[in-house]
Amino acid sequence: MDWNRLLAFAGENQLPAIALVGLTLAIIYTELMRLTSGFKAVDPAGLTALINRQDALLVDVSAIADFEKGHIAGAKNVQMSQFDADNKILAKVRELPVAVACRTGTSSADAARKLVKAGFKQVYWLDGGIAAWQQASLPLVKGKA
Repeated sequence: MDWNRLLAFAGENQLPAIALVGLTLAIIYTELMRLTSGFKAVDPAGLTALINRQDALLVDVSAIADFEKGHIAGAKNVQMSQFDADNKILAKVRELPVAVACRTGTSSADAARKLVKAGFKQVYWLDGGIAAWQQASLPLVKGKA
């Protein structure tokens, strides 16, 4: 590889070169965070297997109104403002598998980090949230849990 030609190309195309470096760094950062997060991302099929085979507790951290519009059967709703390891729903399942979900997967990733930090050993996160669940054509139930 001729480094001089590569540097000359980057010098002539600064904006695309900066964008490429930025995207590369963002991907590396995201992957490092994922690998060191302490929780595992699961897709809808993986979540179904966790619930059916390992009796995982599913905690939905969506707002109450969103939860009542549609949630995964068996999910327990715990608001992010009340989400901590000492919550009565979570306190008794510290050693069991716990999966966390929300509408898009953003808030639930924060909740999963909190569980790992609190010492939970088997923490899972529904990658893509309820939106991914619906995209996989899986059913939701309405109303309170």
